[in-house]
Amino acid sequence: MASRLFQRKSLDRILQEADRPGHALKRALSAVDLTMLGIGAIVGAGIFALVGTAAAGSLSRPGAGPALTVSFLITAGACALCALCYAEFASMVPIAGSAYTYSYATLGELVAWIIGWDLILEYAVGNIGVAVSWSSYFVNLLDGLGLHLPAWITTDVRTGLATPEILAAAPRFFDIPILINLPAAGICFAVSALLIVGIKESARFNTAMVVLKLAILLFFIGVGALYVQPENWRPFAPNGWSGISTGAAIIFFAFIGFDAVSTAAEESRNPQRDLPIGILGSLVVCSVLYIVTAGVLTGMVPWTDLGVPDPLAMAFERLDMGWAAGLVSVGAVIATTAVLLVFQLGQPRIFFSMSRDGLLPRAFSRVHPRFRTPHVATAVVGIVTGTVAAFEGLAEAADLTNIGTLFAFILVCIAVIVLRYREPERRRPFRTPFVPWVPLGGIVACLYLMWHLPQSAKIRFVVWLAIGLVVYFLYGLRHSRRTEESR
Repeated sequence: MASRLFQRKSLDRILQEADRPGHALKRALSAVDLTMLGIGAIVGAGIFALVGTAAAGSLSRPGAGPALTVSFLITAGACALCALCYAEFASMVPIAGSAYTYSYATLGELVAWIIGWDLILEYAVGNIGVAVSWSSYFVNLLDGLGLHLPAWITTDVRTGLATPEILAAAPRFFDIPILINLPAAGICFAVSALLIVGIKESARFNTAMVVLKLAILLFFIGVGALYVQPENWRPFAPNGWSGISTGAAIIFFAFIGFDAVSTAAEESRNPQRDLPIGILGSLVVCSVLYIVTAGVLTGMVPWTDLGVPDPLAMAFERLDMGWAAGLVSVGAVIATTAVLLVFQLGQPRIFFSMSRDGLLPRAFSRVHPRFRTPHVATAVVGIVTGTVAAFEGLAEAADLTNIGTLFAFILVCIAVIVLRYREPERRRPFRTPFVPWVPLGGIVACLYLMWHLPQSAKIRFVVWLAIGLVVYFLYGLRHSRRTEESR
């Protein structure tokens, strides 16, 4: 039994199976497309929403204050170590499965299943949190234009925003008020439909949104810098190292996405060269923007006032610059739309790879005959995430996404060390420098950030993994192609 659980799949076989007729995806993405996908996935709800929470903190979690810039440096450093490991694997194994595939080739089927199940937390659950944030900015934007949606179709049951007035106005089912976040569900469905139509069309749409949201973020930095008051930066670290560390764990959500580039590996024209460029390039660009944005924001507004859902827009509202606040809100809607697009692209491709290995139903590995996209997996992910987003809140989704992604990063770092030992002569178009020290540094950094996440997130993560193991032993192990071949 143990040999079956930890049986590995050779990299050569993984590459061969990816080219089977009827299961091959369309190679249409350039290095620029991949970099834009990375930026599209990274710049979103983290910088437009959670940055305020990271600075101000809450009753149970101390904020970083103006030292939020240090929090960003810590998280950027941790992600850089992991990104170097991802770049080596992505160039060597340009397969849609990302960390799932890397783990299968190095650590065995059971670990691969665990990481595949865990990646649902990063992509599907992460998209739920992003969709909720998108809905908040979208509704505020409509309100600014004089278009007011009924509150009961824009309020999910987990936010605590269901006031007596909203409850009184809501329709009822057996005297139970119906509350739903319809915009959050709608954007998930719309993005999934676009992704089914084609990867190149989706990439072009993403590039347009990335250009717009970067322009708006640069606008915030340029105009906001004129209103910085240095006294807002004192004291610099009001809650000491504890606040900085907690802030780093919270804003890790703002960096999630660079690894999504690797899920588009089978749709890259020149993956050996372009995937490392997309992964590392997008991370560098976003890290610089984040650190500067954090410095400007905490200089414009006292850090104690930043615990709001839309801190960047609020900073301009404090200055009676409603037009600028509105522009930032437009940027937030654009930014989160791009994140939704890339995350919704990533999750189906994880399912696609797991289905090819028999660990999930075969339907997930079907490719549309015309569009050459994994249409079944994309449709299922869109329906599920949209439905859950209609009733879920942002904070719970963000914490679960953070811990799931950190765990995935740890396994990728371990896999780099293992494969260097097992197959030292294998060609590596991109080599992670200073192995094993870089991956070991990534492991330690990720464990440190996990330690500073709430206890509730850790408990939910353990429960999620336990459910995943039950699913694996009831379905995955029995239907695995490796298991079927060994019979």
